[in-house]
This record gives sequence, C-alpha cells and structure tokens, in this order.
Amino acid sequence: MVDSNTTLANNRTSKECAEHSASIKVIHNHTGKRYKWDAETQGWILGSFFYGYIITQIPGGYVASKVGGKLLLGFGILGTAVFTLFTPIAADIGVGALIALRALEGLGEGVTFPAMHAMWSSWAPPLERSKLLTISYAGAQLGTVISLPLSGIICVYMDWTYVFYLFGIVGIIWFVLWIWLVGNTPETHKTISHQEKEYILSSLKNQLSSQKSVPWIPMLKSLPLWAIVVAHFSYNWTFYTLLTLLPTYMKEILRFNVQENGILSAVPYFGCWLCMIMSGQAADHLRAKWNFSTVCVRKFFSLIGMIGPAVFLVAAGFIGCDYSLAVAFLTISTTLGGFCSSGFSINHLDIAPSYAGILLGITNAFATIPGMIGPVIAKSLTPENTIREWQTVFWIAAAINVFGAIFFTLFGKGEVQNWALDDHHGHRN
Repeated sequence: MVDSNTTLANNRTSKECAEHSASIKVIHNHTGKRYKWDAETQGWILGSFFYGYIITQIPGGYVASKVGGKLLLGFGILGTAVFTLFTPIAADIGVGALIALRALEGLGEGVTFPAMHAMWSSWAPPLERSKLLTISYAGAQLGTVISLPLSGIICVYMDWTYVFYLFGIVGIIWFVLWIWLVGNTPETHKTISHQEKEYILSSLKNQLSSQKSVPWIPMLKSLPLWAIVVAHFSYNWTFYTLLTLLPTYMKEILRFNVQENGILSAVPYFGCWLCMIMSGQAADHLRAKWNFSTVCVRKFFSLIGMIGPAVFLVAAGFIGCDYSLAVAFLTISTTLGGFCSSGFSINHLDIAPSYAGILLGITNAFATIPGMIGPVIAKSLTPENTIREWQTVFWIAAAINVFGAIFFTLFGKGEVQNWALDDHHGHRN
C-alpha cells in the first residue's frame, strides 16, 4: 500500500551488518494505488486498531455474561468483516478515515475473546478445558499461518485491495455459518445429544453461579485475578515485541527482510499453533490421568511459555549478524509461547467460570497496552539503530516476561474462588 520511495526516504537501516546477498526480490503487482505514508503515519495506522480493541474488552465480557456470547461474537466479527471490505475506500479518502475505520474494526474484535470465554464457561467440562480452549484459540495462529502467505500471493498476482475483499467476504460467510450452527449453551443447541448435554451440565453444576449481580468489588480485590492480569500483560509485551519489533530488527539491523517471504513469516505461528494443540492435550492428561492439581499445571505451563520466549528474545540480541539464527530464535520464542494457552490464558475459567468473560475482558484490556506503547518505547530506545540499543529493548521485554511468570507462580490459583459461587464455598477442581 505504501510508495517505496516514501519508505526509502525514512530509511533507518543500520550498516553494522552486511547486506544479505540472498534476499528475495518479489515483484509485486502495481495496479493497486500507493500512498506516501512515512514511518510515523504507518505506525499510527497500524496502532489504531488497538484503540478500538481496548474499549470493548470489559463491556464485551459483561454483555456476554448477561445475554450469552453467540450474538455478541457473531456481530462483532461481522462488523469487522464489513469494515475490512471498506478498507481500500477509507485509504483512498485519507489517513484519518483509515485510522477511524481500523479503530472501528478494533471495537468489533474487542468482544471476541471475552465472548468466547463466556461461552466456554457453559460448554467446557473442567477436565477438558485445556484441550477444548486451545483447539479453538489456536485458530488465531492457524489463521495467521494461512493469511500471511496467501496475502503475499494475492499482492503478487492481483493487488493489495483484494486481500481486504477476500478476508472480508470470508468473515461474512463465517457469520452465516456461526448463526446457523452454534448454540449459546448446551440447553439451546439444536443437534446436541441428550447424553452429551447431561454430561456437560453435570460436570459444571457445582461451578456456575446463578446470582444476577456481578460481584465487582470482591472480583477486583481478588489476588488470583491480578496474578492473571500481570501474567497476561507481561506475556503480551514479549509477544508484541516478537510480532512487531523482531522483524524490524531483522530488516534494519540484519538487513534481511523476512516479510518478503510469506512462508518464512508464517513458520513461527505454525509452531505456536502446534504447541497450543499439544500443550492443551498434555495439560488435561496431567490433570485427569496423573492427578496433577489445576494450579500446578497452570503455573508449570505458564513458566515454560513465558521464560522460554524471554530467553530466546535476549539471545536474538546477541547473535551478531546471523540472520539464520534470528529466524530460528523467532520461531522457537513464538512456539514456546503457545504453552501459555494452557497456563494463565484459561485460568479465568478455573477461578470464576460464571464470570470468565468479564475476567478475560479485564485482563485483555491491560494486555492490550503493550501493543500500544511497546513499539513507541522501543523506537525511543533505538535512536541510532545499533545492535547494542536493540539489546536493551530485548532485555526489557524479557525482564517483564520473567517478572510476570514469577508473579503468577506466587499468587495464581486453580480453584473456583468464594466470590464466584452462590454459597461462597470454594470448590476445588
């Protein structure tokens, strides 16, 4: 979308490493309109999504807990899909229109995970939570694995506008299937068997609350909730560093543009997808077959999924000019982060299944902040764009991640909290 001459005018490429001789030159289709957006403008456009995304986190969780997540999630994604279709038009109108449109997309996407958590609170038996949630949430990684190479192919053989048209249409088709096939709860599902419905309901009967009002004060005073908040914030700081800054580091310092190869860009997310699926199976197996406590499993998987990426992120700053190792460390870091999907990421359902959507809205609101401020801080720390400056960026991200892992290990819990039950008696799962 961006005129390459504008990008070259704002080039910050370091000369510390030699230019990579085998860089892939992709000839893009040039029929799509190009825009003269400098690096700062591009940053505002990319970041504008988060300003809408953070607003609907907590309201989305609250509404989902009251009316169910089916329609909320469905219409949230439908809205995002429709706005996606209008992206080329908004870009043509101007930067302000595009920023506003992406913020509106963020509003729709913001309800996604709180609504999913609220729905899973009615669908996932306690000893199958890790398996079920990781399978569904891993779809986000699988979508990235498919969309990155596919977007590159569309840009080469058609033009960039068709990327938005294709994914917008796919979102609308998904909405139709979602409304037709999905039920908010086992009781309202059209095709569920009687045996499965009874199994799910009986497994959750001692965990769900029927009280109408949300216990906001006890909830916000709950240390186990804040343990998830700290872990989620810390994990996302490293996640967004990997997502946005390491490719920049590879391009501007190592002078290897990983974004030119869609397949190579997708490899880390494929690793994360695979790790999420496997860790979910392993976590439930440890709980069901080996009688590991829920809190032990959540803490163990969180430690692997947070300290592992921190180690390889720091390592990425000390590899000199070896781009092959940079790709390897990026892949390993992102892959190991998949363990957190069976750790703190679903701990909301362990401590308060009736309010899981609200809890996720709270933690995800905090966890969106790194996506908004992390790149800004990194840019301020790298004025000369040297390897030593980037090492500082990676050290800070790693330290935050390790702190989050330790905090969650100290204060995380695995049982339903008193304030989340009608009778205020905790029930250990």
